[in-house]
Amino acid sequence: MQLRYNFRAYPTPGQAHSLARAFGCARVVFNDGLSARREAHADGLPYIKDTDLQKQVITAAKRTEERAWLGEVSSVVLVQSLRDLHTAYRNFFSSVTGKRKGPKVAPPRFKSKRDNKQSVRLTANGFSLRDNGKLYVAKVGDLAVRWSRQLPSTPTSVTVTKDATDRYWVSFVVETDPDILPETTAETGIDLGLAHFAVLADGRKVDSPRFLRRAEKKLKRMQKALSRCAKGSNNRAKARKKVARQHARVADKRRDWHHKLSTSIIRDTQAVYVEDLSVKGLARTNLAKSVQDAGWSQFVTMLEYKALKHGRHFGRIGRFEPTSQVCSACGTKDGPKPLHVREWTCGDCGSAHNRDVNAARNILAAGRADRRNASQSAGKTGPVPAQRVEAGTHRDRHVPVVGIPVLQGREDVKNP
Repeated sequence: MQLRYNFRAYPTPGQAHSLARAFGCARVVFNDGLSARREAHADGLPYIKDTDLQKQVITAAKRTEERAWLGEVSSVVLVQSLRDLHTAYRNFFSSVTGKRKGPKVAPPRFKSKRDNKQSVRLTANGFSLRDNGKLYVAKVGDLAVRWSRQLPSTPTSVTVTKDATDRYWVSFVVETDPDILPETTAETGIDLGLAHFAVLADGRKVDSPRFLRRAEKKLKRMQKALSRCAKGSNNRAKARKKVARQHARVADKRRDWHHKLSTSIIRDTQAVYVEDLSVKGLARTNLAKSVQDAGWSQFVTMLEYKALKHGRHFGRIGRFEPTSQVCSACGTKDGPKPLHVREWTCGDCGSAHNRDVNAARNILAAGRADRRNASQSAGKTGPVPAQRVEAGTHRDRHVPVVGIPVLQGREDVKNP
């Protein structure tokens, strides 16, 4: 399976300037390719092939006076940026024709230099790991990287990213073998909510940390200071970075908490079942801020890939299952109930239920039924692409380091 490993990078001022040039050139090539295909479509011409587009917006463009500066960056960066455009178009076509399942994919859009995140990707011929622990990037130099943990295998590509807070990250996608945990008999269903972030089928309740709500007062003060600054001024740029750093702290805290909770659940249970919630739909209601603050999608994604990594079963039940209407003791459907009803008694068997605990038990029962009806390989096998955020690792495990000699022999490598 594939896992993503992120590390913090610290470029020098000269290297930061070179990276900024690479970000800009990659963005220009992407936009030129998108513009060429849009113009061809508007003129009724056939779809431009990938190789022809590369010759047009990279090879031929370098010979012109307007785009001669494209030769100042590594060609690997430009080719990979154009490949991102090809992938975006293929995803769009697959979604339109019905080959791609899930939500509809929109056509690619132009990139802006004012985006909060800038990135470039390089394949193996555009970077290398030095013996002194630095990362060499073509036409940038040796980047200082904080190796907070070890890579399980040799990476074939690296993505260099700059976020809104001017932090630089290097991201490696590596192939790794599953780390199967000892089997256990425990299974659980999880009901996700707002009052309690998660309620488990055994009755355990996990309070929602509400990281954004805690930081709202400070964010409000910083946003006011930002709005008072004149547009285009240096003070406004400084105030914007302060707001971005505060949002980054909130996101980092939430991600770390999700990693710890998901790892704990996967370690303790052999099978985990969750409800397939429509987060996008809930984000359009008056509960939008609380829904986004909870981060359900990120948490469920972590549960899914960690279950595959550690040999656990992960299952989703349909979002239209009446988990809050059915008695988990006798199976009687008691009808819908308003949200303010948190406790109720079954009219048939007389069992008293907590609304959330009852829903978690029904999710567990529905997940078990789906698992019995599905094939034996469901939820266990199949390729899973690397997640967008970095993978979590156990603190008590040490994987042999590959390609980072500076870390060899260190047994006290700490995880972030």
